[in-house]
Amino acid sequence: MPPISFEFFPPKTDEQRTQLDRTAKALKPLAPDYVSVTFGAGGSTLSYTSETVQHLHREHGLDVAPHLSCVGGTRAELAALLDTYRSAGYRRIVALRGDLPSGMATPGDFRYAVELVRFIREHSGDHFHIEVAAYPEMHPQADDALVDLRHFKAKVDAGANGAITQYFYNADAYFRFVEDVQRLGVNVPIVPGIMPISNYTQLRRFSEGCGAEIPRWIAKRMQAHGDDAESVRSLGAEVVAQLCRRLLDGGAPGLHFYTLNRAKTTQAVLEQL
Repeated sequence: MPPISFEFFPPKTDEQRTQLDRTAKALKPLAPDYVSVTFGAGGSTLSYTSETVQHLHREHGLDVAPHLSCVGGTRAELAALLDTYRSAGYRRIVALRGDLPSGMATPGDFRYAVELVRFIREHSGDHFHIEVAAYPEMHPQADDALVDLRHFKAKVDAGANGAITQYFYNADAYFRFVEDVQRLGVNVPIVPGIMPISNYTQLRRFSEGCGAEIPRWIAKRMQAHGDDAESVRSLGAEVVAQLCRRLLDGGAPGLHFYTLNRAKTTQAVLEQL
């Protein structure tokens, strides 16, 4: 099995905390290389990520990579977080620009991920393995595909060691992106981000927001199952497992699963692999 990793988000209620514990316990036997925890931006939620990172490490024995985002953090706050993670022994950071939550007026001291990567390197040297985001189907706010490729190269030039992609369902988009950045001289590992499918309506909403294309044939087959949740999950596992096989056969260095703090859909894909 190739290296796999899982993404979790910080829980904010007791019910969500119980759900995360249940998911972490269910997925740990799959022996992930690491799990990542998304960044709670803005005010008191800055602490959610570090609390969740510590919990997953201490209670579940997982190797954890905190996300760090430009959004809502001052240089001093981000430096303090980096010091906390370093002293706790964490070696991997996922550095992202992040999206400004509704109601937040200021993005923090950094506007772009490239600035954040540079800051991490200046502050912590080579202590952290830095992952950044990649967009095989283009960042939804990029001016054009070539500009987007140059932005990605700039993050690697600033010190990123690797990348995790936005999720996608078109393997050709991933292979083309890898070829394009290699032509620009970028040779870091680019791990495909995988979104298992459990709820088509939710997936469509996510995809409209982040610019991920759902191929027409998948959409039509999903729609044909209507409200039959079990059939949608079964088809989703089959479709995503086929995508994963094609990516791995084509040379992808691993798989990073967006779990949404749920275990079953990710387990179903990996069982088929």
